[in-house]
Amino acid sequence: MALLCTSCGVSRQATGNTNITQTEVVLAKKNYKIVGMVKGESAQNYWFGIGGLSKKSLGESAMSEMYKNANLKDSQAIINVNVSYKNKFILIHNQAKAIATGTVIEFVE
Repeated sequence: MALLCTSCGVSRQATGNTNITQTEVVLAKKNYKIVGMVKGESAQNYWFGIGGLSKKSLGESAMSEMYKNANLKDSQAIINVNVSYKNKFILIHNQAKAIATGTVIEFVE
């Protein structure tokens, strides 16, 4: 009975810019202000190790959700994007989750 009620958790953080088309912004001057933080999540379920898509698509779905939640205006951008991965194991079921976070800035003149 004890084995049926146990679960395990794994977390791994990955940072990096995986965008194919990139816009480079140099924040050398104080011509911006920080508006806030934005977050997006994506989850996939696996039964007996079967199901879901690749880890890359899981992270990209979380980033897509983050950009959708940002509601960016003309002079805003998202910087410092991080994607963290968490796995939750319960006997025959595994749930993989990706959480993308970023900082929203607004350029001022």
